Amino acid sequence: MKGKTMWVLAALGAVPFIMVLGNSMLIPVLPQMEKQLGITHFQTSLMISLFSIPAGLVIPIAGLLSDRFGRKQIIVPSLIIYGIGGLIAGVAALLLTKAYWVIIAGRIVQGIGAAGTAPVTMALVGDIFTSKERSKALGYIEASNGLGKVVSPILGSLIAIVAWYATFFLFPLLTVPIAIAVWLLVKEPSAQKTQQSIKQYFGSVKTIFKNKAGFLITAFLAGSLALLLLFGILFFLSDYLESSLKLFSVKKGLVLAIPVLAMSSTSLTTGAIIKKKVPLMKKLVISGLGVLTLTLGILPFIKNPWLEVGVMSGSGIGVGLILPCLNTLITSSTSTQERGMVTSLYGGVRFFGVAAGPPLFGLLDKYGRYVMFWSGAGAALIIGILGVLLLPSGAPAHEQSPTPGPAKKSWGVIFLDKITAKRNYKNKG
Repeated sequence: MKGKTMWVLAALGAVPFIMVLGNSMLIPVLPQMEKQLGITHFQTSLMISLFSIPAGLVIPIAGLLSDRFGRKQIIVPSLIIYGIGGLIAGVAALLLTKAYWVIIAGRIVQGIGAAGTAPVTMALVGDIFTSKERSKALGYIEASNGLGKVVSPILGSLIAIVAWYATFFLFPLLTVPIAIAVWLLVKEPSAQKTQQSIKQYFGSVKTIFKNKAGFLITAFLAGSLALLLLFGILFFLSDYLESSLKLFSVKKGLVLAIPVLAMSSTSLTTGAIIKKKVPLMKKLVISGLGVLTLTLGILPFIKNPWLEVGVMSGSGIGVGLILPCLNTLITSSTSTQERGMVTSLYGGVRFFGVAAGPPLFGLLDKYGRYVMFWSGAGAALIIGILGVLLLPSGAPAHEQSPTPGPAKKSWGVIFLDKITAKRNYKNKG
């Protein structure tokens, strides 16, 4: 990937980078925001959730529109809407005495804009890059997402030195040049837009999910859970660093960056090595879920605060193993004409995971660390078992074929099919 291709990847990578700032940059500012606005801990968590939930709801619509009208035609306006939402929140915080609900409105607008950014970009990368280049390009996109998570707590802490609400004004300043870069530098494949009728289109999407239900459901759950746990840990860590380690401002941002730096570097490495090796992708996804199970399982026993931060960073490694593999498997599981919808649905459940993490960890924290961390470990273990049973073991990636065919079934799916066949045979008898 050289020359012009790198400029294309840089423009596309900037989209998930700016999108992830929408949540991660606010995390170190949340305690200060809570004090300044006089709101509860739960209301503070809604700053994250009411960005992610609208995004998750609108994402399927963005995916449908991108399949019919083109990826750039959705990505560019979405970036502008995303910036406008930040402007609404910033102006409200600057000028209004009781600004909370107007800020929330701005966050909802931002979430709607975010719906057409990173998930549609993932589909566009799948359109442009094929074969071995696809996994590397998607690894780069996930690493850009992770880099945003690394930079954002530091950036948020630095900007908050001026004022906590100054973070909102950064969004319109960045989205406009990124939108221009995507429009000018990225060329979509000419055959990308679907020519199907709406009925045919949804029929094709339905066929994909029917043929690959076990794999897609497991992949969607794994991606959502990975981000739920990551953002839950970051939300917990943000308060923990202030209350236990007395770290504030930039120092706090630097420590918050450690788990996401682990995730970003792991994502980049994972994307570079997996290529089209589906069995390796399955092993890495299961390994990542195993790392999450282990790190969350042992966290309640650790008493040293710095060691605890180190173990939490291990969770970032687990997430970095999972996401690039899932990105490649999902984008390669469908043809170009339905890819926008499938990747957007996947992006939607990822947003719901991000939305659920902070309030869920905040709620479980009331019952103690054992309940909070072991609940996450148990969920990762269950999804890991599903991954062993239902993720594909050796199917070649779907490469632009006109109609989606079923992936090679894992031994778990074959076993379940045999049980179903025997039951049907007995019923007929």
